[in-house]
Amino acid sequence: MNKSRFIRACEILPGVLVWTTLVASVTLSFIRPIWMVYFIIVFDLYWLLRITYFIPFLFISWFRYRVALKRNWQADAERQTGYDLIRHLVFLPTYKEELPVIRETLRSLSTCAYPAKRMHVVLAGEERDVERFRAIVAAVEPEFGNAFAGLYTTTHPKDAPDEIPGKGSNLHWSASQIVPRLVAAGLDPDATIVSSFDVDTIVHPQYFSCLTYHYLTVPQPTRSSYQPVALYNNNLWESPAAVRVAMFGTTFWLMTELARPEGMMTFSSHSMSLRMLMDVGYWQKDIVSEDSRIFLQGLVRYHGEYRVTPIHLPVSMDTVMTGHYWKALPALYKQLRRWAWGVENFPYMAEAFQKDKDMPFRTKFWWIFKQLEGMYTWATAPFLIFILGYLPFWVAPEEFRSFAIFQNTPFTLQWLMRLAMIGLFVSAGLALTLLPPIPKHISKPYAWFVILAQWLLLPVTFVVFGAIPAIDAQTRLLLGKRLGFNVSPKRVQKSV
Repeated sequence: MNKSRFIRACEILPGVLVWTTLVASVTLSFIRPIWMVYFIIVFDLYWLLRITYFIPFLFISWFRYRVALKRNWQADAERQTGYDLIRHLVFLPTYKEELPVIRETLRSLSTCAYPAKRMHVVLAGEERDVERFRAIVAAVEPEFGNAFAGLYTTTHPKDAPDEIPGKGSNLHWSASQIVPRLVAAGLDPDATIVSSFDVDTIVHPQYFSCLTYHYLTVPQPTRSSYQPVALYNNNLWESPAAVRVAMFGTTFWLMTELARPEGMMTFSSHSMSLRMLMDVGYWQKDIVSEDSRIFLQGLVRYHGEYRVTPIHLPVSMDTVMTGHYWKALPALYKQLRRWAWGVENFPYMAEAFQKDKDMPFRTKFWWIFKQLEGMYTWATAPFLIFILGYLPFWVAPEEFRSFAIFQNTPFTLQWLMRLAMIGLFVSAGLALTLLPPIPKHISKPYAWFVILAQWLLLPVTFVVFGAIPAIDAQTRLLLGKRLGFNVSPKRVQKSV
């Protein structure tokens, strides 16, 4: 099998697994309902065990998060050998973002506990939105130009060859313009930490202090990325309930990953060493999921000797926001479909691992299995649990309805789902501890009622904003239809 056929087969495989499961589930419900009943019992047991397995990790990560919030990371960082040598380089790619969003992000960077004079900040704009970007630069330079070691701007050219317009190509261009200049001026790649942030990212005041401490204390710091807790709190109270549930789900998924980082990739806003970034040739410019891909580039470059170090402090971003409740839901769908397009990493991993003779087989198998299993359950579990699991009992021929297993299984499934609801109650309870203050213009009784009642939407959200975007993304890859990078509409409700 030549290279192109191998890659195409890897693009097809995830979608084939998903559609085979869905079509077979419907077909067997009519012609072999007993087989389907057995399958659903096994799958629901698997899902219950998976939830039972994840809950302790969620609690562990939540506890570490609460402890980290109380720690003076700046004082701890200053006591480490090499503290004075560390510098930070922060990339803020932007496209069609408004001035208040960017100003608030720069303000959070300039006022954090870590000295801003040791940070180099890059605003990376797009030629496709050059007039707005120029106006923003003109507004922020007088205010923040002297706040950092340097405030730089780049403008990514439009319609460049071999690129997909989006965050990855913008970051690639920006880094290729700025990094050589800074290194030539004396910036040490081994002592420089690069952060790739969504432009609406508000960092915790101690984030860079905590990041610096970990960089100075973990083994081989250049062989690690650094992942904070991603919260979507900037405009949470103004967001539709479905958006809040989806964003909390993302946060809880990430927190369980942080408690067992040996199998996690980077997501959204995160950090890494400049040495690694230079070794891999910066971000790839022809992909959508640049946040996870940059981790995989490091994993491949170092033959499996690359990892994620958890940072149990939050960075806060905007939820999808359009100013209109019903318009926000399609925007949320597109955002989650873009995240699900991380399935494009599977053929990349398969090809890279096939060529890498130095990476251990166990490492290759683990990452391939985790990627494939994660994408498969993302797309199939909600349908199997909430819809297809009940289909045999609705459509099975009459002769099957007298079987003991057919009569008893609905009660078994009910108890399995009741036990699995523990995950829902845990999520709802922990969500209360992560909420930002209620804005003055929102009634507190109403806000608390909505924030609790929103969890009733979980089954619908699980299917509509979980499974369907994942199926959409994997079907596109199966059919060879590429997904472009869409920018989620957001806005900051605070005064700035």
